[in-house]
Amino acid sequence: MAFKNVGTYDLDKAVSRSAGTANAAAFTMDAAGIASGQAFLTAELEKRDPLVRTPLTSFTYARDIPIRVGGGWAEFVSAMQVGYGITGGSGDNLMHSGGANGIPMVQADFSKGMYKAHMVAAGTRVMWIDLQRGNMTGRNMDSLLRDGLRLTYDKHMDENTYVGFSRFGTTSLVNNADVTVTSAASNGATVASTKFKDKTPDQILKDINDGILLAWNACENDNAAIPNHILMPYEQFNYLATTKVTELAEKTILTFLLENNVAKQNGSDLVIAATKWCKGAGDAGVDRMVIYRNEERFLAMDELAPLTRAMTSSNTQDFCYDTAYAGNLSEVEVFYDQTMIYVEGI
Repeated sequence: MAFKNVGTYDLDKAVSRSAGTANAAAFTMDAAGIASGQAFLTAELEKRDPLVRTPLTSFTYARDIPIRVGGGWAEFVSAMQVGYGITGGSGDNLMHSGGANGIPMVQADFSKGMYKAHMVAAGTRVMWIDLQRGNMTGRNMDSLLRDGLRLTYDKHMDENTYVGFSRFGTTSLVNNADVTVTSAASNGATVASTKFKDKTPDQILKDINDGILLAWNACENDNAAIPNHILMPYEQFNYLATTKVTELAEKTILTFLLENNVAKQNGSDLVIAATKWCKGAGDAGVDRMVIYRNEERFLAMDELAPLTRAMTSSNTQDFCYDTAYAGNLSEVEVFYDQTMIYVEGI
């Protein structure tokens, strides 16, 4: 449209002149206001906020599992395992004498674990006219859509890490069927409760130590396998992080736990972290605490082909540019399930 040079514009007089008409309003953004050029006046006077507000969300998968990058477009990830045996066992059967005519021989039993991989694919579409308008506004539509695509991919990675996909037949950190499940101890009160909020710091520490020791004992107390990572819901974590050991103490329960747990006393620094996926993850919907060894030897996830821009093409029929992205991921690979323990009802 063409803008008229009207010189000095008296808004008060304009309002008084239009007050008696049925379809006019003072300084509004309706059809009449736009037609009279008030849209231009509003744009001149508005303060433009350059920040684009993106959705509020969270993902923590990179913190809680080793991620190995590379491998290409494979359909499975395999891992070799070996077990050793000897006739008579490794006790007094190894004792030998000069008159013996034979010795026991060590044997190896090899097995291979197979873990599923799945491809992810998604795309973006940017209209040609939006690209041109972006040159005027300073906002890159393609960049905004890529951010949305990355956020969607991260949320997929988060779900793959913690619970897997029932449609794909996979489980993950908080719902592996091969992991031993135990219940938190009762607080011993008249009204028995297993929840952290109803326990003393010493009772909570006992729950954590019992879980660590249960997993560690299943590994023949191998120092390399002592659990060093604990996941729990935000509610329990925030309670531990903000509640003091006693009213007169300066330390929180969380600090007390990190300083006095059995893993730390045996040379392993314990991490206690929160995730939404533990909320209601237990049997009958109770909250679950996951205790495990967070190290590549014991569990991992393969990002075989990181999310990549695969191809871009112009679409003249729809007057746009289409871009396809793809990646390849494995399910969570738990190599030693005995290093994990689920504690219910915290």
